This record gives sequence, structure tokens and C-alpha cells, in this order.
Amino acid sequence: MSNRVEIVLSKPVVGAVPAGTWRTERPVVDQSKCTRCGICWLYCPDAAIEITEKGAVINYDYCKGCGICATECPFKAITMVRER
Repeated sequence: MSNRVEIVLSKPVVGAVPAGTWRTERPVVDQSKCTRCGICWLYCPDAAIEITEKGAVINYDYCKGCGICATECPFKAITMVRER
């Protein structure tokens, strides 16, 4: 028996609303700090985060810029930056 925990990745559900152009801040992941724990993925209300071999990846088409992922990340690997 393995002690490995596998995270099931999700894609935005059918009917999910794209972010549009109103987002004022976006999350940026520092992959050197990301441990792939999946906490950001778990808390994202828009299912806009995937956990890959390299770490968390944000789907900006669906990310609304709420900042929950950055707040919940225990390793401070996600910071919110102003949209250009």
C-alpha cells in the first residue's frame, strides 16, 4: 500500500463564466515556492487552478482575481499583482 496522495485535477465546469476584462489583480505563482499541496486548487471558487508536475497553474480565462488562492497558500507561493 502506498502512502501517496493524488490530487484530482478539475477543469472549469460546463457553464462557467469566463473572467472577462474586469479583473484588477491576478495571482502569480512562484514555482520555486510551490509544493503542489493543492490548497489553492481546493479553495478556488472558479476551478481556475490546475496542479501540474511543475506546480500550480492559473487559468486566467476563468480566474476572477479574488485572491483566495494567495490568502490560503501556506507557503506564500502565490502573490496578487496588478493587471496591466
